Amino acid sequence: MPEVLIERRPEPDASLPIFRETDPVLARIYAARGVDSLERLGRTLHELLPDSGLQGLDAAVVRLARAVRADEPVLVVGDFDCDGATSTAVAVLGLRMMGASRVDYLVPNRFEYGYGLSPEIVEVAAQQAPQLLVTVDNGISSIEGVARANALGLDVIVTDHHLAGSELPAACAIVNPNQPGCGFIAKSTCGVGVIFYVLIALRRALQADGWFQRRGIAAPNLASLLDLVALGTVADVVALEHNNRVLVHQGLQRIRAGQTRPGIRALIEVSGRRRDRLVASDLGFALAPRLNAAGRLEDMSIGIECLLCDDGDKALELARTLDDLNRERRGIEQEMQQQALDSLERLSLNESELPLGLCLYDESWHQGVIGILASRIKERVHRPVIAFAPGDGGEIKGSARSIPGFHIRDGLDAIAARHPGLVTKFGGHAMAAGLTLEADSLETFRAAFDAEVRRQLDEGALQRRLLTDGALSAAQLNLELAERLREGGPWGQQFPEPLFDGEFRLLQQRIVGQRHLKLVLMEPASGLAVDAIWFNVDTASWPNESAQRVRVVYRLDVNEFRGQRNLQLMVEYLAIINI
Repeated sequence: MPEVLIERRPEPDASLPIFRETDPVLARIYAARGVDSLERLGRTLHELLPDSGLQGLDAAVVRLARAVRADEPVLVVGDFDCDGATSTAVAVLGLRMMGASRVDYLVPNRFEYGYGLSPEIVEVAAQQAPQLLVTVDNGISSIEGVARANALGLDVIVTDHHLAGSELPAACAIVNPNQPGCGFIAKSTCGVGVIFYVLIALRRALQADGWFQRRGIAAPNLASLLDLVALGTVADVVALEHNNRVLVHQGLQRIRAGQTRPGIRALIEVSGRRRDRLVASDLGFALAPRLNAAGRLEDMSIGIECLLCDDGDKALELARTLDDLNRERRGIEQEMQQQALDSLERLSLNESELPLGLCLYDESWHQGVIGILASRIKERVHRPVIAFAPGDGGEIKGSARSIPGFHIRDGLDAIAARHPGLVTKFGGHAMAAGLTLEADSLETFRAAFDAEVRRQLDEGALQRRLLTDGALSAAQLNLELAERLREGGPWGQQFPEPLFDGEFRLLQQRIVGQRHLKLVLMEPASGLAVDAIWFNVDTASWPNESAQRVRVVYRLDVNEFRGQRNLQLMVEYLAIINI
């Protein structure tokens, strides 16, 4: 494992308003994340940014309003991940709430058609005779697909958030905060957030021309879709900047209050979470993987049907199917991860000898799971990783994950420019991307990828850093503070859950659940003993009876068991300091 450097955040200015408005520990945490007062925390809907800066929004609304008024057949074309599933559900439900009765959806099967609005998926869509296609969470790179739709006489509205290439599709409207020239400042808005904004603008336009009054229906309460928006936003691991925090917080509040779709309620039940205490991490680590499992192993339509379902019993049946798929996905992933680690061991390399940009491939690997595999290996070796699996027609599909300092999508763009024809297709974000190669080009690509990473990163960038919020006193190691921190979110990407560090005496240690280390730690100054758990430890190294004094990086958590609630430290990193 790479060496870990533990750093503490600088002490914030204690004169900021936040220090007069809330608990001193929370105030320190918020201030360190750029929130100087509770008014800027991002909790209420009136804090949402106006949509006035969203390029292409007016054209999209004009075309959608025409479709709603004429009750045209509209087909929503989604993506096969959680953001894509929630975006699809929000689009279908939102348009139906506006009075459109002929709205359906289509999600490409990743194994047959790949990602996005391809010409092939347009041909499938055309069989349903829509007049308008609306992409959600995809479309910005679908040049050929939009061209094919236009040739067939189908209008296309693209709603997306992925980075644009050098050419844009010839759609009748493109709404994407990351397209060139768009002035919307919340660039981290994901696919479900983009379509939510489109629906808000569409409702406003239909209200202005008296559409709802003429139909004798109330203007829809689009806030009822925020449970889906919250789930998709957390699942896509976009930055929880102010605007996204509003969307996630409001969605969580509705879920906790029971104002949620039957499908989300069912997913909460099968994942063993409590609805009334749900937090953002539950969306990301419990609900989203079950939805994603459908797109990874079978067909994301199962997940979308779960989200759209109005019948609680049917939703629970679908959620149980998703849970079964997720168990299957975990088994496949564990086997692939072990194969990848065995492959690294066979290389007999030290950390310093590994390529800076690491490519892994096995002909037995599953396309739907390589993204998770790349993420797991990246966490272990702390460098950009691409995992490849066989595709069709002599191609291989890759899923890439990166580390801070290396923009993976731009890196692939640079490789494609330096080696024309080497990368067949690619797209993505700063930290995650997908690509396609000819199988016989893998070794050439391996060298090119490592060279590009080396151009941008040095060895120092490969040192894992843990940034903490400092130490807690013994008096602060209590259930009450753990509860305040739990409720102080939503925490997530670029608004991280508080991490603390400190030295403890190690009183007890034992393995539970095969790979998890259960600990009892003692705060040395006071003698206070606290429970802790460290997930997925190296069981060849732990338990370690020689360890007596340790430095621990941890989160405060509330452990609920048989009706009892107790403080528990969730260990992120532990180093022995007595030997």
